[in-house]
Amino acid sequence: MRITDFEIYRDLLKQKSGLVLTPDKSYLLDSRLNPVAKKWNYPSIDAMTNVLRAMPSKELVNDIIEAMTTNETSFFRDTKPFDTFKNFVLPYFKAQAGRPKRLRIWSAAASSGQESYSLSMLLKEESATMPGWQYEIVATDISHEILAQAREGLFTQFEVQRGLPIQYLMKYFVQEQDRWRLKPDIRNMVKFEYFNLLEKMGGLGQFDVVFCRNVLIYFDQPTKKGVLENIAKQMPPDGLLFLGGAETVLGLTDAFAAVPGQRALYAKPDSVHCKKPAAASPGAQALA
Repeated sequence: MRITDFEIYRDLLKQKSGLVLTPDKSYLLDSRLNPVAKKWNYPSIDAMTNVLRAMPSKELVNDIIEAMTTNETSFFRDTKPFDTFKNFVLPYFKAQAGRPKRLRIWSAAASSGQESYSLSMLLKEESATMPGWQYEIVATDISHEILAQAREGLFTQFEVQRGLPIQYLMKYFVQEQDRWRLKPDIRNMVKFEYFNLLEKMGGLGQFDVVFCRNVLIYFDQPTKKGVLENIAKQMPPDGLLFLGGAETVLGLTDAFAAVPGQRALYAKPDSVHCKKPAAASPGAQALA
């Protein structure tokens, strides 16, 4: 692919999705955009590129972005964040006596839904210990196609074998020929919506917990900073943010700080989660 053609796709992806496409990943253009060119009846990617130079339709641009967006996910991916959610996050909210019994969770860049459905199953398992609580899980993605797939809650044998405990498969899924469909009570706990992380987030409302895992790695530094600071505006003072294991807020923004003792979990710097316990005075130690 010519440098000038590569730059067209690079700039388009950066502007519309925040995705940074480096020259060493240019090979992805051929493999992922050939199906788009065929769908639009262009004889080649070069012909489609010429259209992009003129006035491309919004639908074509959306198809290109969807084709280039990575949708890698699995049930209970990396395990540790879900353990932290169960053993640290939920106990914290349960312990807040004056707080409404309501938990609002955002799964950003949700892909085909495994992360958000993992959370819904986990909350279902914990419901006996949280009587009267209401949950809302909002799962968003930039791909209309992947969102339609996620809403179906229908997964292949390979997908349910990746990270999903066998007892959850038996309890929350129904087999349909060679696939597995989540039961309605689990599917209905998740609301899937289109959303671009580069847009203003005010319309989404506030979230107590945000999962934005393995997304920032595709953005440049200014975009990461902007996304993190916009997320912070959508969270209450004691809200909690999960990032991917290879992601951090260090050197990007002061809107979040790492929660001590919790891997890849972040909160607002002045929140209860980040405050160090006051040291006992010498007199108090002597009395003890």
